[in-house]
Order: sequence, then structure tokens, then C-alpha cells
Amino acid sequence: MSSHERFSHESLQDAKTIKTLLDALSKGFSKGEMTLSDDEGALVMQTADLLTIRIKGERLDGHCSVSLRVVWPDPEAAPSGSSGKPRIDS
Repeated sequence: MSSHERFSHESLQDAKTIKTLLDALSKGFSKGEMTLSDDEGALVMQTADLLTIRIKGERLDGHCSVSLRVVWPDPEAAPSGSSGKPRIDS
């Protein structure tokens, strides 16, 4: 059974506010839990021990962008793969 929850927010902010948000993300990863929210809703997520990170930077047509993506398995979801250690018999 799959569960789908999503949080999305886009707004114009100054660099100091962006830094504050990134600091809060950092604390959430350290703590093992973060809450993303705005006036429209909230999403609480527990983090995992191992996370995949992707960072992209781009300068194109007079605009600069930085993209940060962090992905991990949901600790609250049932495991989708096999459990236990792999075994090879020969």
C-alpha cells in the first residue's frame, strides 16, 4: 500500500531568509526529523541514516540557479525489498 503526501512552496525571499531556511533543514537532518510548512499545509518527515544528495548549479540566459535534492527511504514505510543479509551458496 503506498502513501503520497507532498509539500511545495515557491516565493521570493532575500538571501538572509534563504540561509535561515537552509539552517533549519540542516538542523532537521541532524535531529532526524523535519517539518516543512506554510499557510497552506505541513509535512513532517523522519530522515534515514543514509541519504542520497544531488547538487546542481547553472548559469543560463542571465539567471543563476542552485538545485539541492536529498532522497532517502521513508523509515515509517514498510520495507519494499527483501530483508536480511544477502547469502551466496556455492
